[in-house]
Amino acid sequence: MSTTASDPLAALGALPGVSDAVDSVRKAVDRVYGHRVMRRRSNEITAEAALRGARGSAALSGADWNLEEVRRRTDFSGDEESQVIGAALRLTAEAGQLLSIWRQSPLRVLARLHLVAAGGAAPDDTVGRPRLAGEPVDEPLIEAPLPDADEVAGRLEGLSGLILSGSAAPALVTAAVVHGELLALRPFGSYNGLVARTAERIVLIGSGLDPKAICPAEVGHAEQGRAAYVAAFEGYRSGTPDGMSTWIAHCGRAVELGVRESTAVCEALQRGAA
Repeated sequence: MSTTASDPLAALGALPGVSDAVDSVRKAVDRVYGHRVMRRRSNEITAEAALRGARGSAALSGADWNLEEVRRRTDFSGDEESQVIGAALRLTAEAGQLLSIWRQSPLRVLARLHLVAAGGAAPDDTVGRPRLAGEPVDEPLIEAPLPDADEVAGRLEGLSGLILSGSAAPALVTAAVVHGELLALRPFGSYNGLVARTAERIVLIGSGLDPKAICPAEVGHAEQGRAAYVAAFEGYRSGTPDGMSTWIAHCGRAVELGVRESTAVCEALQRGAA
């Protein structure tokens, strides 16, 4: 049996155009990791990438705030947009703490991410678990038909199995599939987009592609715009080779734009302007 036949993620990595996206991402990441500022101030770059990534993810979920407003604000308990920003910030802070658990129990991590997004306190028992039959979903950006609860449970188990079994696929491919599948399933009653983008972040960090978490793909997803994000996701949802290639390339471009953002931060620090 061939490697790709026994490894569905590796098979996606062999699709036309995907290897080019993977190579482009790898070169971009290597360049920012080689920046002279990274040798001395990598913790500052990581912190700034987390802030900018949270802002970008929240923007896609309908809370498109100025970066300085996100940086300045301390109370996110007010209106719905404030709560989305707060959830995104909590998720980026939590992502790095869950890497070892992700490798052992991805479903446990997803439940934890939803609990963190919701603020840790739930008025009922819907937070931190996949939705049951008949339970509503609030996801402002993705309007695709919702899989039913049984399909969600089965596909989550399948996704978990792919992660646990390991793959020869590049990190970008695995991250894109995790992100796309969670968007397609929308397994929770709320914050599915934020959770999906955080799971993508966890894969990129944990895979070793971006171990210092300085390449915020969320920035790139937001920069490409909500319409492009939804259109690329429709490619994933189609399941066709062309559609999957389009989605993976879109995610790759998002990482590259995140790299560009962090490179600009490095340059600013080098000039003493930040």
